[in-house]
This record gives sequence, structure tokens and C-alpha cells, in this order.
Amino acid sequence: MLALLMGGNAMAETLNFDSAAVGTSPDGWTLTMTGKGQPKWTVEAEATAPSKPNVLKQSGRATFPLAIKRDTSIRDGFVEVKFKAVAGSEDRAAGVIWRAKDADNYYVVRANALEDNVVLYKTINGVRMSLEIVGRRGGYGVSAPVSSGQWHLLRCDFAGSRFKVSYDGKQLFEVEDATIPDAGMIGLWTKADSVTLFDDLTYGESK
Repeated sequence: MLALLMGGNAMAETLNFDSAAVGTSPDGWTLTMTGKGQPKWTVEAEATAPSKPNVLKQSGRATFPLAIKRDTSIRDGFVEVKFKAVAGSEDRAAGVIWRAKDADNYYVVRANALEDNVVLYKTINGVRMSLEIVGRRGGYGVSAPVSSGQWHLLRCDFAGSRFKVSYDGKQLFEVEDATIPDAGMIGLWTKADSVTLFDDLTYGESK
């Protein structure tokens, strides 16, 4: 199901994966990874889904599993998703990506339930680098409680070289970076052995 929402000066689209058959992969996506491994992205029924009945689940293992929405091309706008971190001993993460050229070049902000923090990175030619927060020298993201087994909301608003990260409805920090200036695709991200559920992926372009 696709919902169209008008908010401010942007038109937003929300994907909730409810029209896809359980056990299949959603149409219109490139289900891939950065690095090596075997990601597994499937539509699954989930009783706790924010919008029932289905979610998109990543249950494979890879360096960075990716699900890229092929028909998107946004330079300035936003992307947000509801996620639930289910399992993972090496990592337990959920992220959104934007301005993606391909599986090796994109921005990503992720929340980690093992580290209880939110960090924004750029991935260039397959190499991930964390970005410094505006107004602070050094450090690594921002501490935030990312409880496993509960639904959370992760969002990034991006315009030009400025990125604003929000988590569970609260703005956490801003980052300045001009490495990828052009429009690109949006999508979803996990890491390593993370088992993560996603629902209500909402994105839009600023007008």
C-alpha cells in the first residue's frame, strides 16, 4: 500500500509492505549489500507492526545489508522509518540511507541497540566513515536508548550539505558534509547479523 501525505512544502510517500505476499521480496527494490555476505530481505506478518499486518524483515548476514528503493531520486527532502531491533549478537542496528548512487555510495544514519547510540556516516566506494556533529569536535554519534523488541522512529532531513537527525520524535544532532551533493535513492540498512523489522517507510522531496 502506498499512502500520499502532504506535509509542509513536501509531498511524502509511505510504504508499509502490506500489499506484498508474505515470504516474498517487495517489488521495486534492489535488495543488496555493501561488502560481502548473504542479506535476506522478506515481507513478513508481524502482530506488533505499527501498520498491520506486514513488515519488511532483514534476517540474513552481510557486512551491511541494503534495501534500495529504485524509483527514488531525491536531493533535498527527508526519509524516516519505524523499526524494531529483534536480535543480533555482533550488531543490532537499523538505518535509513539517502542520496544513494549504488550499494557502495550513500549516506546512512543508524540506531544501534547494542551500543545505545545514533550515528551518521557516509559510505564512499564501500568504505564507511562516521561524520562529525556540528558544534562538537570528535566523538561518535549521540547516546540514545535503543531498546530491543520495541518500535522506534528514525528520521533524517537533508538539504544541501546539512543533515538533521531525529530519533523517536526528538532532534538529536546535525551534520555538515558535501561529499555526495546530487540526488540519489533512499532505502534501508542494517549491519552484520542484525535481525531487524521495518515498517511505515516515509520519504519526500522538499519543493
